[in-house]
Amino acid sequence: MDEDAARVGLLALRAEALTRLADLGISRDDVVQASQGANIDDEHDPEGSTIAYERALLEALAASARARIADADAALERLTAGTYGICEVCGEPIGAERLAARPIASRCLQHS
Repeated sequence: MDEDAARVGLLALRAEALTRLADLGISRDDVVQASQGANIDDEHDPEGSTIAYERALLEALAASARARIADADAALERLTAGTYGICEVCGEPIGAERLAARPIASRCLQHS
């Protein structure tokens, strides 16, 4: 894969994850704001999910977005260092198909 194309792809992936993280923060704020002042017992509401569940779900999604950002940053560092596309375990090239499918990959299929 061309280095410039890889950088553009990784930066796009990172930007997408940052946008997702920002959107999740807004969603969490909406959940918190909606629950304030409400005198409901959502822990025993048979009609739907609890506020605690919704908060936990949003936090899990945010953690996933933060991990995606960290993975993209690590891949960008490998690109700068000249080790992008090289398996960190065996030192062999990571297949172009794998990098196309998973641009943040740091290991070949054999070592993933």
